[in-house]
Amino acid sequence: MSRAWWLLLGLVGASLIPLALGGREMLDQVLEFPLDSLLIMFGMICLCWLINAQKLRVLLNGRAGEIGQAQSVGIIMASEFAFYATPGGTGGPLTLMALLARHGMRPAQSSAIFAVDQLSDLLFFLCALAAVLVFTLSHSVSPNLEMSLITSGVLLGGLFFGVVLLARFQRRVIRANGRLLRRLGMKSRARLHWARKLLHFRDTLLSSLRQPRRRLALIFFLTCCHWTLRFSVLYLVLSAMNVDLHWAWTFLIQLISLAAGLAMLLPGGAGGTELTSAALLAPLVGKSTAAAAILIWRVVTYYFYLVMGAPVFALLAGRPLLRKLMGARESA
Repeated sequence: MSRAWWLLLGLVGASLIPLALGGREMLDQVLEFPLDSLLIMFGMICLCWLINAQKLRVLLNGRAGEIGQAQSVGIIMASEFAFYATPGGTGGPLTLMALLARHGMRPAQSSAIFAVDQLSDLLFFLCALAAVLVFTLSHSVSPNLEMSLITSGVLLGGLFFGVVLLARFQRRVIRANGRLLRRLGMKSRARLHWARKLLHFRDTLLSSLRQPRRRLALIFFLTCCHWTLRFSVLYLVLSAMNVDLHWAWTFLIQLISLAAGLAMLLPGGAGGTELTSAALLAPLVGKSTAAAAILIWRVVTYYFYLVMGAPVFALLAGRPLLRKLMGARESA
């Protein structure tokens, strides 16, 4: 459990970053923050869980049997807890696949479901960034945000273009992957085993994408609802602190900060997210206000996920899966 303790220390250290940035004045603003606004934001996160649970049921389309609303909410909460509690969010998809396997879904099927979900997220962020870009054409923007917007657009656009190329040249990619594994010394039987898994994943993914347009539109609509709520938290925090900052800038700050945090491969982007958001937000609203807003924002969108998701994860997944995700060795 030593690794878990190091991760816990990292989380505590990350939570102290806003305090170091804002000092006593930041604490005063946090203590004066309206309780009703905080409760509303916690309610928004609960609504996000309900939306994602409904999206999961739409994605499954009965392929995992009859999963009720409570079960789907539990799967979402446990998966998101694992995402925020593991480096780089790697535990999220693994937990989702493990829980869906208990409902009879093969790993290739559940991973295809996860891939469709990620493609829907990617499409939303591309559309949202395009809308922010149009907004900036008629509004002045700081050089930091302008460069961040361009960088984010290039990265997301490149990622989307890469997905399109992968879909277009999938056969060549599969063959190239087989040749690479052969050069690495993998036996022919093992290569055949992984090739079958990859082909099954591809077929399941294509089957999911060939669903009726209404169902795909519903999936994208639920995705938009979830991320719009999720990325409105920082805007509402600042509004409750009587800070007038447009939603577009808060969206961009959150997107860049969360991406930077994940790139550091720490649980929930701890440390990197706080530092990046502080660097972008402080020039706009001041250090103490930025520090207070970041602390409240992270409590709602990160620590709340851990506190509420931990018991659900323990109930549905259990300690063995947690040890596997944390990389700890089980005792004999």
